[in-house]
Amino acid sequence: MSKTSPTAAGQADAEPQRKVTDAHIDALNEVFALFRINYHNQYYKAYSDASVLGQIKKLWLDSLLRFEPDTIRRGAREVIETSEFLPTLSKMIDACQGDPQKYGLKDTHAAYVEACHAPSPKAGFNWSHPAVYYAGRAADWYFLASSSERQAYPVFAQHYRRYCEKVMNGETLTPPDTPALPETVEVPLSKEENKKRLDALRKELDI
Repeated sequence: MSKTSPTAAGQADAEPQRKVTDAHIDALNEVFALFRINYHNQYYKAYSDASVLGQIKKLWLDSLLRFEPDTIRRGAREVIETSEFLPTLSKMIDACQGDPQKYGLKDTHAAYVEACHAPSPKAGFNWSHPAVYYAGRAADWYFLASSSERQAYPVFAQHYRRYCEKVMNGETLTPPDTPALPETVEVPLSKEENKKRLDALRKELDI
């Protein structure tokens, strides 16, 4: 596939338009090269026409652009390891989405509920996974708290999916820094103690 391909169109309304990058094109070309090697006869039977293959690649690029290039590669490896048959685009999308639960990640809506209900300070909360915290922070805590689910959920979901991809691609997310507790705890003074301190201050200042 040429790296001068037109920008993909038709992304879901909740998703920002992503531009075609060289990294995405390289990843897709690698995927089709792997399919050619692993599904040799099936591949040439399905993609015998070069012009049709080019159109198919454009379609796949448009649909897979939502994923990071490394996620596309991971999806292809999973398909090759689990299926004897050349995958459809639908199967490839499923493979790219992966199974977050295998990595200790909640499903997106459960993660959204956790992010919305977590008390402040957010960094001190016992998160089910750091991905939920980072997605909530990226979506903006105030926005999540003050907006309806209809408005806030798609925004959170977009960020959460991005962090889930990072985790499933092998990246380790460090837990948020827990706010340090104060070395001393201030105890409010009684009315009598406040009066004594005030009298001592007046005496010191000679007023």
